[in-house]
Amino acid sequence: MQIHYNIDNFNAVNPVVTIGTFDGVHMGHREVISELKRITAVSKGESVVFTFEPHPRIVISPQEDSLRLLSTKKEKIRLMEQLGIDHLVIYPFTEAFSKLSYNEFVTTILVGQMKIASLVVGYDHRFGQGRKGDFNSLETLSGLLNFKVEQLSQLLVDNKVVSSTKIRLALEEGDVATANHLLGYHYTLTGTVIKGEQLGRKMGFPTANIDTFDPHKLVPGDGVYAVITEYAGKRYNAMLNIGIRPTVNHNADHRTIEVNIFDFDQDIYDREISLFFVEKIREEQKFAGIDQLREQLVCDRISALNMLSQSNLL
Repeated sequence: MQIHYNIDNFNAVNPVVTIGTFDGVHMGHREVISELKRITAVSKGESVVFTFEPHPRIVISPQEDSLRLLSTKKEKIRLMEQLGIDHLVIYPFTEAFSKLSYNEFVTTILVGQMKIASLVVGYDHRFGQGRKGDFNSLETLSGLLNFKVEQLSQLLVDNKVVSSTKIRLALEEGDVATANHLLGYHYTLTGTVIKGEQLGRKMGFPTANIDTFDPHKLVPGDGVYAVITEYAGKRYNAMLNIGIRPTVNHNADHRTIEVNIFDFDQDIYDREISLFFVEKIREEQKFAGIDQLREQLVCDRISALNMLSQSNLL
C-alpha cells in the first residue's frame, strides 16, 4: 500500500476512489472498501482511499472538546493496509480546504489532479463546505466530468445501521462486545507505560499505567475489563481498570488506564504497549479496605481468564 500525504505527484492506473474520515474502519466502512476493490478488479485499476488529517471537526470547530476518535492515524493506516488497499491518501485538512465547495473539490482535486475513473460513496455521503455535496450533485458532476459513481446502501448488522457514532456510544457505556461486533475487530488502545502510585504492586497485582498517544482517542467507560496486552511483539492475558483521577495526563478526559498483565514481570516504563478489549468484567467500585479489594481482584482475574479463553487473540 502506498501512502500519500499530498497529491502533487499522484499517479495511479484507472483510480477507483472512496472518500471519508473512516474513523474506526468499521464494518460499514469495510463494505464500502469491499465494493471499491470489486470495481477496481473489474476495471483493472487501482484502489484509493482518500481520508484526512487531522479530523475535520478539529479544524472546523477548534473550540469543541468533545471529539473522541475510534482510531488514530497510525491505527487507521494499519487497518487499511490489512484490507489490501493500493493507495491511501491522507490529505491535510486545513481551514482553506474546508471552504472548498463540493464542485471545486471534485473538479480540481479528484478529476483534475487524481484523474479518477470511478467514485464509490456510502449511503450518507456528504462533503464540501457546509456538507452540501450529496449523491445527486455527484451524479450530475460525474456526467459532466466523465467518471463513474456508485452509492452503496446502508449496512445493517443485527438489523441496526453500523456507524462510528453507535460504536462510540457502546464503548462509552463499556459495551465492548457490541463495539467489537460492529467494528469487526477488537477495539484497541495504544500508549506509553508511565509511573503510577504502585498500589497494585503492594497487593500482588502490579499494574502498568498507560498514557495514550492521542488525546482525542476514545477511552471506554469506567470499569474492569478482560484484555489482551501486546508488548514487544508478544501477547499476554491481562485485566484492565479504567477510572478517573484528578491528576492530569494526556488521556481523553484525564482517565486512568491501569493494566495487570498476567504472568509477566518486566520493566516496561516508557515502552509502547497495546491493549485489545475483549469483554467488560464489572463496574468500577469502592471497597472497605485493601483485603476486600485484593479478594475482588482474585475473582476478577478468574473472570478475565474465562473470558479471554474464548478469544482468538493469543
